[in-house]
Amino acid sequence: MRIIFHCDLDCFFAAVEIRDNPDYKNKPVIIGADPKGGKGRGVVATCSYEARKFGLHSAMPISKAFRLCPHGVFLNPNHDKYYQTSREVMKIINSFSSVFQQMGIDEAYLDMSEICNSFDQAEKIAKKIQQEIYNKVGITLSIGCASSKSIAKIASDYNKPNGITIVKDEDRAEFLKDMDITRIPGIGKKSKVYYNKNGINKIGDIIEMPFHQMAEKFGKNGEWVWNVVNGLDMRAVKEFHDERKSISKERTFYQDTDDYSEIISKLEEINDKIHNKLKKKNVFYRTITLKIRFEGFETFTRSFSMKSYIRNKRKVIEVIILLLKEFRNKNKKVRLVGIKLSNLKINIDHNQTNLLQYIQV
Repeated sequence: MRIIFHCDLDCFFAAVEIRDNPDYKNKPVIIGADPKGGKGRGVVATCSYEARKFGLHSAMPISKAFRLCPHGVFLNPNHDKYYQTSREVMKIINSFSSVFQQMGIDEAYLDMSEICNSFDQAEKIAKKIQQEIYNKVGITLSIGCASSKSIAKIASDYNKPNGITIVKDEDRAEFLKDMDITRIPGIGKKSKVYYNKNGINKIGDIIEMPFHQMAEKFGKNGEWVWNVVNGLDMRAVKEFHDERKSISKERTFYQDTDDYSEIISKLEEINDKIHNKLKKKNVFYRTITLKIRFEGFETFTRSFSMKSYIRNKRKVIEVIILLLKEFRNKNKKVRLVGIKLSNLKINIDHNQTNLLQYIQV
């Protein structure tokens, strides 16, 4: 029997702040940029469930968040504290199974197949994980349990916060059928429109459609989502995850600017910070991407791929400046810039097992 856990910390950044400041409990806590009385720039990183009741969510402009919830507790992120808390949590999760895969700072998979004889036993262990993390770290997490990674991930989001959701194979179709298709990893806002135009609105519509029709209508993506909802996602839980293909960082200017010396300076600063992380973990890359957002939130990305893997800070900024040239005559001020390095490879010259863990910038 295959039993996979997906462990997902609840409103992680906000939960850590509430743990350390009990006065914040039951209040709308928003982690992100300084709202500056509704004139701030940047976005919401995360927010508590109390804040979500006012319509706030991750990646919302902080100015809008302030308009919707001016009485909220607005806090700047404390990344060092979050990383340390994450390490404590992941050590506990990993102690329940050696087959462990961390996904970012606040979620992880466990393969419990060799440990649990049944889903009933799995539920008992899930409760132990929750209890130990709360007792030792002081925050909560939700756990999804299923026979595949993708269904476990969907399940972990089903009963938040501090929930446990078990999806047995025989219950999978009933559990999924009424959910919106965007709950499936691989279907985002853009692909949702295309699916909707072709009569696919709920996951149940996919379950009812034969595989060959999904493949004909939606190609490889259709094949993937059909396999997911039918329990055929057999990806293994492993320390190195192929899903992590890039590392990126972006910054919003305090005021929109058309001063390209200021823009390049900001890109150099971003580039330095990314490379400091990459050097520590001995990570190399092939593809360099510029992200640029203008006033009015008009956003563009441009990429260039090298012939071989590199880790060369100077080369990256040369490529970024070349990509930036396309936008020099746009006659609009710039709101945000970012750099993404992708097609990653770890430690080309040496074997290393501690791969992309904690690469967060």
